[in-house]
Amino acid sequence: MVVVIIGNNEKGTVAVHDLIQKRWSPRDFSPRGVEREKLTAIFQAAQSTPSSFNEQPWAYIVAEKENPADFERILNALAPRNQEWARHAPVLIVSLAKQNFEVDGRTNHHALYDLGAASAHLTFQATALGLHVHQMGGFSREKIKEEFSVPQGFEPIAVLAVGYFDETKSLPAAIRKRKPVKDFVFESHWGISSQLTGIEDEKEFNFN
Repeated sequence: MVVVIIGNNEKGTVAVHDLIQKRWSPRDFSPRGVEREKLTAIFQAAQSTPSSFNEQPWAYIVAEKENPADFERILNALAPRNQEWARHAPVLIVSLAKQNFEVDGRTNHHALYDLGAASAHLTFQATALGLHVHQMGGFSREKIKEEFSVPQGFEPIAVLAVGYFDETKSLPAAIRKRKPVKDFVFESHWGISSQLTGIEDEKEFNFN
């Protein structure tokens, strides 16, 4: 189930792109594995992401269920509630941010922003290929660092479960609410809603 979002202003109506409408974060994954060429494509999408000074401060650790040792190492780092459903995903991926610039060692204050953009590219490429991505913040960063010998300067930020939705499961009844655009797009001064969002209402959008 997808709720269509339409942006309105006095000049006309524009539909949000189909990939954005289709993206959602299931917890019910099919046991079907993800084709290697599709996994390659989602990382190539991340590769194409722009970044501050072209630093590309992202890294990913990927584990397919076909490689149970690595898969379990990521799974065991998850919070117990995430483990309950993520164990059924065919692929788990850890995203990491490099915290300092390569050229001079200065702190890269844009690293998290750039990693988030790369993971968004990855997610929308996955959606285009019929896959789903559920991103999690509930995990032990220290376990990931220890288990995978993460070098100093890289920080694990999220774990992504990737796979196909289990079509035998029912779609969830609850739909997540999204803030009205007017509540976070301002002009002139903080808290003054942009005229671009003047007639935007609160919307129901995706499941997560």
